Amino acid sequence: MAAPWDDMFSRCVEPSKANSSVEVRFIDNVKGKGLFAKKSFKKGDTIFIEQPLVCAQFLWNIFYKYRACDHCLRALETAEENARRLSDLSELSLPRPELCKVRVELHQACPHCQVMYCSTECRKAAWEQYHQVLCLGPSQEDPDHPINKLQDAWRNAHYPPETSSIMLMARMVAMVKQAQDKGHWLRLFSHFCSRAANEQEEIAHKLLGEKFQGQLTLLRTLFTTALYDDHISQWFSPEGFRSLFALVGTNGQGIGTSSLSQWVHACDALELPRQQREQLDAFIDQLYKDIDKATGDFLNCEGSGLYLLQSSCNHSCVPNAEASFPENNFLLHLSALSDISPGEEICISYLDCCQRDRSRHSRHKILRENYLFVCSCQKCMSQIDDADLTSEDEEEGEGETEGDDMEDEMTDV
Repeated sequence: MAAPWDDMFSRCVEPSKANSSVEVRFIDNVKGKGLFAKKSFKKGDTIFIEQPLVCAQFLWNIFYKYRACDHCLRALETAEENARRLSDLSELSLPRPELCKVRVELHQACPHCQVMYCSTECRKAAWEQYHQVLCLGPSQEDPDHPINKLQDAWRNAHYPPETSSIMLMARMVAMVKQAQDKGHWLRLFSHFCSRAANEQEEIAHKLLGEKFQGQLTLLRTLFTTALYDDHISQWFSPEGFRSLFALVGTNGQGIGTSSLSQWVHACDALELPRQQREQLDAFIDQLYKDIDKATGDFLNCEGSGLYLLQSSCNHSCVPNAEASFPENNFLLHLSALSDISPGEEICISYLDCCQRDRSRHSRHKILRENYLFVCSCQKCMSQIDDADLTSEDEEEGEGETEGDDMEDEMTDV
C-alpha cells in the first residue's frame, strides 16, 4: 500500500514549518529515502520537533523501577528522588530543588490498572489510542495473564542493555485494533523501511541471541494469544511477525529521559558568583561519582519509538544533525551539528562519538553487525586506500565489538 510522503510531517509539532524546511527524497535502491534541507540551517538550529507514532519504555527499565509516564516516557521521579535511587544515598538532599521541573501533583494513574501518567492529557491520549486493548485492569500483577506472559518471555530473551521492546509491537497492534480508520494507521506504519528475509533473521538473532529461532516462535505464539486481530492477521503469521520484529529493530529510535539531567542542565544555566558556582559544580561532580559507583551507566528512563520523519535520516560517520530529548519526554528534537545548506542531505550517526573515531574497517564492522549495511559517507570514501586501513587497524588491536544498539544513537537529555 503506497503511503503519501505528506504523512511524514503529520507527527511534527509544527507540520507546515517542517514541510517548508526539509523534504524526503528517494535516493536509490540501496539507500532508499533520505532527508534533505530546503533552507539553510546554522549550527545549533532546531530542524524540527517530532512526536513518535508509538513508543514504549523498555521492560527491564520498568522492572528496575525507572519510573516514567506510560505514554510519553516523561520521568516521574523528582530530581532528588532520582538522585537518591541512583546513588543509593537515601538521605541525599539536592540544592536548589526549585529547579526540578517534575510536577507530581499532575500525575495520574489509570483507574483500572494503576499504570502511571504524567498528566491527564497523557492518560486520555493513551486510552484513546491503545490502552483500552492493553489495560490489564485487576490482572496487572497476574503472571498468567497473556500480556504478562509475553512481557516475561521478552525479558528472558532480551537482557540489558536493552535495544527494543515487544511492547512497542504490542502497541502497534493495539493502535490498529482501536482505530476506526485502520487503513490510516497501516499506511503510516508502511513508511518504515522493511528488510529482506535473511536480514530479518539477522535482526532477530541480534536482539534475541543464539537461540533466537525458538524464542521467536515462543514470542509469536504468546503475541498471537494476547493480541490476535483478523484485520492484521498478516502480522501474526511467521513471516509477518518476523517482518514486524525487523521493522521495530531497524527503525526504533532510542529515547532517554531524566529528571536529574534536567536539574543539572538548569543548574548549569544559573549565573552564580564564582564561589557558589564552584561549590555547586563540586556537588554535582561528586554526585555523579556516587551514581557511577552504585548504578553504573544506567541513568535514564529508557525506551524506543517509531518516528516518521526522523526515520528518513540516513547514517553518516560525520553527521550534520543529532536527535535529543531536552523536554524530558518523547518529543524528539533534531538539531544541526554544523551549518547545513539547501539541498544538502541531513544525516545522523548510528555510532557514538568513540565509535566514530575508529578506523573505517572497525566502523564498518559495527555497522554491518548491527545495521546490516556498509557506509559510503564522505569520511569512509576518503579512507578507502589500504595503507590507511592497515595502519589504523593495527592501532586498534582488540575491542572492535563495542556498540550493539539496534537503534539510532540515543542522546541523553
